[in-house]
Amino acid sequence: MKSKILFVALIGALVFFSLDRGALISGYVVNLNSRVVVAYDDAVKFVKDGVNEHFRQREEIKQLRAQNAELEKSAALLSSFAKELNEILVDKNSTAYEPRVQLVRALSYVNISDYDKVWLDKFSGYDESKIYGLIYQGKSAGIVVSKDGNPMALLQNDPKSIFAVSIGEEKIPGIAHGSKDGITVKFIPQWLSPKEGDEVVTSGLDGIFFSGISVGKVTGVIQESLYKSAAVKPYVNITIPSYLYVVTKEK
Repeated sequence: MKSKILFVALIGALVFFSLDRGALISGYVVNLNSRVVVAYDDAVKFVKDGVNEHFRQREEIKQLRAQNAELEKSAALLSSFAKELNEILVDKNSTAYEPRVQLVRALSYVNISDYDKVWLDKFSGYDESKIYGLIYQGKSAGIVVSKDGNPMALLQNDPKSIFAVSIGEEKIPGIAHGSKDGITVKFIPQWLSPKEGDEVVTSGLDGIFFSGISVGKVTGVIQESLYKSAAVKPYVNITIPSYLYVVTKEK
């Protein structure tokens, strides 16, 4: 009889222990599942937030680039307008003034070893017989000529990049020539005196640029036999161009 009671008690203890351990294990499993679900939800939220932030930043960058391009265009035009308006105050008979620029894409170097010649995408109104001014970040960047019927940029370090400029407050005339060391302004009359530090801007008298586009600053004056020359450090030195502005109407 005692053995039966002991056996029943033992069975009861085992059942109780099993139920208790089962509850513990079940609770542990449920707790683990909850943690996994929470971790998964957190991971999904983190990834979603990261993706959304990436696209938001990319859209902001796109908008800022567009705004920057428009501001560059406005800066170049406003600089020219300011100079021209000063002229109008002196000469009330000046004709209507409406310069225009057009954003163009640089395609590739013309020659791999020459970083001063770049093919450009054809732009609206392109005329093979015309030479165009080239602007980058509101400053002069060179000229555009035709080669094999396509627009080719001669960046202003190229020796064949030539355009008219004026120097300093006295508006000393000269012709800017590109060089590997920068720009040299040639054919300055002997009786005029450009100085180191003078501002150099486009004059617009050659029909390539409109007037008032910043080119650079004089770093030295060279005395020639028939005329003077001025060494100029340009404000722009492009190595890998992407987009530039072409002056499609200089006045």
